[in-house]
Amino acid sequence: MEITTLVGGCLCGAVRFEIGGAARHLCFCHCHSCRLAGGAPFVAWASVDADRFVLTRGALREHRSSQCVARGFCAECGTSITYAHEGRPDDLDVAIATLDQPNALAPACHVWVSEKLAWVEIGDGLPQFEEFGAV
Repeated sequence: MEITTLVGGCLCGAVRFEIGGAARHLCFCHCHSCRLAGGAPFVAWASVDADRFVLTRGALREHRSSQCVARGFCAECGTSITYAHEGRPDDLDVAIATLDQPNALAPACHVWVSEKLAWVEIGDGLPQFEEFGAV
C-alpha cells in the first residue's frame, strides 16, 4: 500500500493535523446530523486510520451528536473536522474540505440520500445509497 501524508486544519489555523496512510470510503454524506454539523447541504468525508491522525497544533473539542458518534471541531472557529463512530473504532472520518489540498481526494458516492434536502439535485453520476452503503 502506498503511504500518503495528508495535511490540513481549521479556518482560523488554531488546529492543524497530519494523516499518514491512504484515505478510503470517500463520500458525500447527506444525513441530517452532518448537514447541521457542517452548516452545509452535505459534507464530503474521507476515512483514515484513527491511529494515523495526529494533531500538530491545537486540540479538537468534541461533541456527541448521537450515542455512538463523536464529532471533533475547532473550539475557536467552529470548523467541523472529524467524525468518529464507536462501531468503527479503527476509522476516523475527516472532512475533505479541511485538507490543505482538498482536490487530491474526490468522493466516490453519496450516502444517506434518504435524508437529502429536497432542493439538492444529484447529477454527478456517482452511486447513491439510501443509508450508509458500501463505500
